[in-house]
Amino acid sequence: MSNSLKGKRIAFLATDGVEQSELVRPWKSIKNAGADVELVSLESGKIQGVNHDEKADQHNVDKTIDQVSAEDYDGLVLPGGVFNPDALRTNESAVDFVRDFFKQHKPVAAICHGPWLLVEADVVRGRKVTSWPSVKTDLINAGAEWVDEECVCDEGLVTSRCPDDLPAFCDKAIEEFAEGKHADQTA
Repeated sequence: MSNSLKGKRIAFLATDGVEQSELVRPWKSIKNAGADVELVSLESGKIQGVNHDEKADQHNVDKTIDQVSAEDYDGLVLPGGVFNPDALRTNESAVDFVRDFFKQHKPVAAICHGPWLLVEADVVRGRKVTSWPSVKTDLINAGAEWVDEECVCDEGLVTSRCPDDLPAFCDKAIEEFAEGKHADQTA
């Protein structure tokens, strides 16, 4: 266990339909690196994780989107799953929360379908990213350069394609969160 993230607060933004492994594995890795982690969601209570289209574990929500600000955190993780980011991207407060991390030059890590929120927040123009293949066209249409690689980092923005990429995703997210603000990480 390293302490590279000791003293850092990292938000995980998710709701029902979050891909179980894309929430749990980064959560454990980032927490083991010394960070305080909080699950932010649209409503209080619990959210339902999934393994693809099958129900998995429920996860306790620490704060609702209306109780937080990007100023409260040092970084943000956007797990995937199809339903999770699709619901989040239709919530104005969630989209503003994501956009504010970029305005404050803070690192953000998004995996699988999580980059849908980046598209909605209009923060990928001119950025090199990856995602689940079905999100590729949305990212390109939003002005991103999409590549098919396990993990892509562009000035504090970390993206990966799928659960198979989690080891590289977690390592790079921890590295970027430890580095802190990036001058070119902006909306």
